[in-house]
Amino acid sequence: MALITGQDASFGYAGNIVVRDLNFSVEQGDYLCIVGENGSGKSTLIQGLLRLKAPEQGSILMGDGLRAYEIGYLPQQVAAQKDFPAGVYEVVLSGRLNSRGIRPFYSQRDKRVANENLERLGIAPIRGRCYRELSGGQQQRVLLARALCASQKLLLLDEPTAGLDPLVTKEVYRVLETINREMGITIIMVSHDIEGVVRSANRILHLRNKQLFFGTTEAYMQSELGTRFLDGHREQETND
Repeated sequence: MALITGQDASFGYAGNIVVRDLNFSVEQGDYLCIVGENGSGKSTLIQGLLRLKAPEQGSILMGDGLRAYEIGYLPQQVAAQKDFPAGVYEVVLSGRLNSRGIRPFYSQRDKRVANENLERLGIAPIRGRCYRELSGGQQQRVLLARALCASQKLLLLDEPTAGLDPLVTKEVYRVLETINREMGITIIMVSHDIEGVVRSANRILHLRNKQLFFGTTEAYMQSELGTRFLDGHREQETND
């Protein structure tokens, strides 16, 4: 069974549907990107995937033993988060909170997993530094390491390259490809960066308050919708 399956799912607030007709599946090892304009329902779907919001209609099913609390989640950063006054190691280790359960302290296994992910993301040398003193790229690596501490199956990322310069953005994508292809961890990523998306993802889910497309990246690029969306993105970047 797929890790996540949407079956005629619709989500909304107070009975008002925000995004509807969702029929998609995420298999182990997939790299799925969710794209669409602002207000198209991407954030609402994220809440549904995290089980923070129940479907108004239809269902979101989880398979292969996956539980919502086992999803490694990296939310879009806001200014307050970037100025978080904690050490790198403490931030990464906090990814084990759900695994800790009712235990008052982190176990040796929790600490081992945190150290492994510090090494994996290349940030072990800065483990003692304060998070808010790091560059944007370093902060994203710390948050990715934290997310990996929460799950070895699935990462859910909300605009992980927002606000980063092009060089750092390219590095974040390289790290995500390594996590996906070498570690076999499934990735679901929401992004406005359609150029970066089509180079990395193997599947695309395009929303505009309903599902407009779900399928392979190759098929999306050959579709009228994909071509139009990509051209519009390029034109916007040129105007900016």
